Formats: sequence, C-alpha cells, structure tokens
Amino acid sequence: MADSTPASPASSSPASLVKSLIDAGIHFGHRANSWNPKMTPYIFGKRNRIHIIDVKETIKGLLLARKFITKEVAAGKDVLFVGTKRQARSIVESHVKECGMHYVTERWLGGTLTNFSTIRQRLKRLEELEQLEESGEIANYSKKMEATLNREKSKIKRNLEGIRNMGKLPGLMVIIDVNAEQNAVKEARKLGIPIVALLDTDSNPDDADIAIPGNDDAMRAIEIVVDQLARAANEGRGKRPQSAPSAEGMVDGDGNQAPGDPRGPKGPGGRRSNRAQFSAKDTPGETAEEAQGGTAAEPIDDGKVDGATADKPAHQPAATV
Repeated sequence: MADSTPASPASSSPASLVKSLIDAGIHFGHRANSWNPKMTPYIFGKRNRIHIIDVKETIKGLLLARKFITKEVAAGKDVLFVGTKRQARSIVESHVKECGMHYVTERWLGGTLTNFSTIRQRLKRLEELEQLEESGEIANYSKKMEATLNREKSKIKRNLEGIRNMGKLPGLMVIIDVNAEQNAVKEARKLGIPIVALLDTDSNPDDADIAIPGNDDAMRAIEIVVDQLARAANEGRGKRPQSAPSAEGMVDGDGNQAPGDPRGPKGPGGRRSNRAQFSAKDTPGETAEEAQGGTAAEPIDDGKVDGATADKPAHQPAATV
C-alpha cells in the first residue's frame, strides 16, 4: 500500500516534528538478528524481535545535520544527495530540485567523484547530442544511427541529469541507506567529503560523519528527513554572500580539482573527517530533550510494531549494470 505524503513539519514546533517522525515510523528498525552492534547507542529497545530506534537520537542527528548543511552551503559549498533505492528516488529528486542542489537517484556510476573529469566529458557529450537534435542535424543521419544517438542521449541523461550543473566536487553528501550506496561512500571517504546519512539498525555508523538514526525503508520517514535537509540547504543558499563563488572544490575545464583546497590537511587514510568538529551541543536554541518532547520514552504499542514490520519493505540491493 502506498504511503501518503505528510504535510511538511518544517515550520512547526520541535514536538510536532517528533510526532510527525513517529507517525511516519522513523523509529522502526530491522529484526534484531540483522542489526549492526555499532548502532547500539542509537537503539531504544526491542519489541517482538524488532529493534526500536531512539527518537531522541534521531532528532539530535537531524538538528545537527541541518545546522551543518546550512553552514556549509552558506560558505559556498554544494550538497550531493544520493538515494538510488526505490523508496527514495522520487522523493530525493523532487525535494533536491527545489533547493537547487545535486542528486543521484539512478545507478551510482563508478568514478562519479574520483574520476570527475570523465563524468564532465560525458555531460559535454550529452550537450552535443541535444544540440544535434535541436538544430535538426540529426535528421541527416540514417535511421539506425539516429536511434543509436537517441539511446546514448537517454542513457547519459538518465544517469547524470541530477549532477548536470555540478561544476565542482560537492562539499558534502547526504546519503539515504549507506548499505545500498557503498560505492558512493567509498568515493566520498577517499576524497575527504563529509557524509550526512540516514542510518537504519543494520547500518555502520562509521560510514557517516553525522548520523541520523532512523527507518531508511519507510517513504514517509525518508520524505520528512530529506525535506528538512533540503530546506537547510536552501536556507544556506540564501545566506551566501553576493561575491564570487568560493574556490573550494572548483574544477578546471577537464574536471580536475583546483589547487589550494582549503578543507585543511587530510587525516589518517586521506580522510578529512568533520565528525570531531560538531556535537549535539552545537544545535542552536534547543536541546535534544526539548526537541524530543519526551515522546521517545513513551511505551511502544506492540500491535503497532507488528503491523509496521509486516508492511516494511526489505532493503533493496545496490543497482547493477
């Protein structure tokens, strides 16, 4: 049964946000036998062999991620949202388009970040094919060649449309389900790009610099989280100075990283982690307890857990060629 789209709680009180998240099933994890022990700090308890996520930790991570994204975007950095699983595709695309950031909702192509120059060349090829069609010159080719060129254009557009205007490497990434996006995680780690991620109980929190523990299978839960983060990015865009864009992450015509990367020295393994720079106390104007409104500690109706787990879809594997 399809999930209905909830009203956005972005402008409501923290208590209303908590209620919206719980109504969306953000607190339902996976079966206890498929958990990742590293997620223990984010787990409230267990009901009927299903782990229940601590909503207080969800709110803490969400508020921290919102502040971080707003700050980084205001400094001139761009955000790349990644959500290729079926439940996240349309949600990520629609919300990210509204905030003017970049997204990947189809298969993650190897080298999207680490071989960015090749990706830029494919996007230039897409522009050439579109100009060929707009000018009418494609009619001069044989029917077979015309069909081949149209297929090539459709394939490039399907895979790369979301990063078409990404002229530089992203300053940070938002990932829905790190288990399904391991290739994206590895490339971000190699380049030292911070990761904000929605993590279910079977995820590894080491894959994220800022973790938002929550159900990464429920469409309504995904929509609320993506909406909050997209609004934070939009807020950051509004705070950007009217001067020239930041040189951070800029690339030349071949897609090569510009010199003078101001992100600072790399840590062990080539990773520039931002995790140590942020903590829950950085969240302005409210604490996790105030935001949570006391709802995380409320007893969970066992019947609701049973109903939710029966409807909860299984994880989708990463897309393949």
